[in-house]
Amino acid sequence: MKKRSNYTVNETLQFSVFTESQCQEIHDATLEVMAGVGAVFHDEDALTLLKKAGAFVDGNRVRFPASLVEWAIRTSPSRVVLCDRNGDRKVFLEDHKTYFGPGPTNTYTLDPLTGERRFPRISDTLRASKVIDALPNIDFQMDLGTPRDVPTEVSDVYLLEAMLTNSTKPIVHWGYSAKNYQTMVDMCVAIAGSLQDLQSNPFICLYSEPSSPFVHSPEAIQKAMFMARNNLPCIYTPAPSCGGTAPVTLAGNIVVSNAECLAGLVVCQLVREGAPFIMGGVPSILDMRSMILSYGAPEFDLLHAGFTDMAHYYKIPMFSTAGCTDSKAVDEQAAIEATSSIMAAALSGANLIHDCGYMEYGATSSLELLVMDDEIIGHVRRVVEGIKVDEETLAIDVIKEVGPGAQFLTHTHTFEHFRKETWMPSLINRQRYDHWLEDGSPTLRQRVNARVREIIDSHEPKKLAPDVQARIRDIVESS
Repeated sequence: MKKRSNYTVNETLQFSVFTESQCQEIHDATLEVMAGVGAVFHDEDALTLLKKAGAFVDGNRVRFPASLVEWAIRTSPSRVVLCDRNGDRKVFLEDHKTYFGPGPTNTYTLDPLTGERRFPRISDTLRASKVIDALPNIDFQMDLGTPRDVPTEVSDVYLLEAMLTNSTKPIVHWGYSAKNYQTMVDMCVAIAGSLQDLQSNPFICLYSEPSSPFVHSPEAIQKAMFMARNNLPCIYTPAPSCGGTAPVTLAGNIVVSNAECLAGLVVCQLVREGAPFIMGGVPSILDMRSMILSYGAPEFDLLHAGFTDMAHYYKIPMFSTAGCTDSKAVDEQAAIEATSSIMAAALSGANLIHDCGYMEYGATSSLELLVMDDEIIGHVRRVVEGIKVDEETLAIDVIKEVGPGAQFLTHTHTFEHFRKETWMPSLINRQRYDHWLEDGSPTLRQRVNARVREIIDSHEPKKLAPDVQARIRDIVESS
């Protein structure tokens, strides 16, 4: 192809909610809120750090000068890398690279074998980890439900053991307290060999949540400070709802979300300058008819994409949400809402995208929805990849060679390129009608359920060495 001047290329699809000027406007509004409204911190160590750094502290109310916030943004790293359990670097949280995974802490789970909606058990997380390990488009693990059959105060520790022992994929997890965080880091060190090795190649990222609007509980900020002190990746993830814990306007919600994230960022950077930090959260609308925080509304997709624009503006990795639904069944509504959110998250370039497999506005987890999401993600990733335009793909010589009225099916160009150009589904059905009938006319839901059962019955994740697994078990039992 001949070169030309002023030739621009879209290597992938282009998408954004905000322009740079709008991001600047939201940033300015955030600084005004942080200076005028501030936040409440229920932790003396955090208050001492903030006062020493020049924040205006009155009791437990903190107001932030713009210079302190912008310093923290500058010192936060623009990339965070997560590894698998073997220490291989797999998840590069930077720029517009996207990675998908499930979510945590659901109150209920939808049993794929019985169809029952029930309280989760630790065996459900063992099973979920196995399914996650087998799915090619699910890049990291989360627990998909808080079990009722282990001690409540350390259920987070038991969940980590289940994930560490049933998949090699990176783990994004939570904890009740900084004390439990320490136990979980000890478990990971037992695998990595030392804290320094874990810091160099972290396969765990722990998150913490402030309480919207603008309240940072002792547990929330202490957990974030613990991660910064140990130089391990931390996510600080608010969840304000439009009309509930944030203004009803989407832009107002993003200002609240942004201010809560940046307040956590300031504290983390004061604890350890350059500590790996991931911003983001679960902003959504409060549905005024049902009073739920919706996981399937179009505004949910817009809020996350707009918040992602702010993360890109700051050059800080982004924790986003997709693959979820307000539906109570794996049905057409679930497919519509999951696809919409996955497409928006992928196009926006959010980095760490969680809550695949979430149903019923986050109350219930579903391995069937997770498997369907895996298929949707593959579909969406092909769309986001776009169309490559060069001499080989324009295929002028091939077109001339084949000419009018002939076919391209047997041409070598087709054999050389069809696998690279076309996405091959594993669950979406493209059979001819008579073949579909011969196979029993299976619906997508039936194919999804069959795939879940196949993984449960036959997939064998790579196991930890017995001595390492025994050390982890000892840590869990002593927690």
